[in-house]
Amino acid sequence: MAKQDRAIRTRRVILEAAAQVFEEQGYQATTISEILQRAGVTKGALYFHFESKKELAQGVLEAQDLDFVLPPQDIKLQELIDVGAVHAYRLQTNPLVQAGVRLSLDQQAHGFDRSGPFLRWRDTIMELLVAAKKQNELLPHVEPLLTADVYVGAFAGIQSMSHALTGYQDLRHRLASLQRHLLPSIAVPSVLAALDLSPERGKQLAESAAGAAGAEPTAGAEPAAGAETGVGVGAETDADQETAKATQ
Repeated sequence: MAKQDRAIRTRRVILEAAAQVFEEQGYQATTISEILQRAGVTKGALYFHFESKKELAQGVLEAQDLDFVLPPQDIKLQELIDVGAVHAYRLQTNPLVQAGVRLSLDQQAHGFDRSGPFLRWRDTIMELLVAAKKQNELLPHVEPLLTADVYVGAFAGIQSMSHALTGYQDLRHRLASLQRHLLPSIAVPSVLAALDLSPERGKQLAESAAGAAGAEPTAGAEPAAGAETGVGVGAETDADQETAKATQ
């Protein structure tokens, strides 16, 4: 069990190191050697978990997905708002999420599939819109799939703009503004009046979920790879991982 825990921690250290380098340099310019140096692990440890730079990039892309469950809401459009609000907060505080978004939008990143995050976002938003429609929260003309496509595209756009202008510092306010412009065109007035569009909602939800899980809510805000504990974990498991690799 201890070896399994160390392996999980080592994988996390490698992903966080890869995220830092991808975020700084982009996919094409990043090398495995730079990731190894940043993570403080051996080549054997890295290749035990990831067979290639492409696999590392896919792991970072998947880190955008929420690793906790948001509380259900009576109003399904509030759940839609909450998913975006928490993502915006994580994008401000979590290097893995930042790097995942960078890779998603990196048009020079050839050789691996960047569509996953967009498709998962679209599916999530569409499911919530379908549920909202069943509860009569939407105006009659709203088509969930088309609306989900517009929403995800607009959200991706403000993420890119916020990154370029402020390094994501104004993202939660930009998202709240986007919601105030889009929601009146899809929500019935009585539902619209009941929605919480506060820029601070994402932070509150994320901190509440992290507290319930016994974790630090902004642990991802401090780069773990390269820190003393991160390097120690990686160095501690090198021999174990290389031995396991050799016996496969």
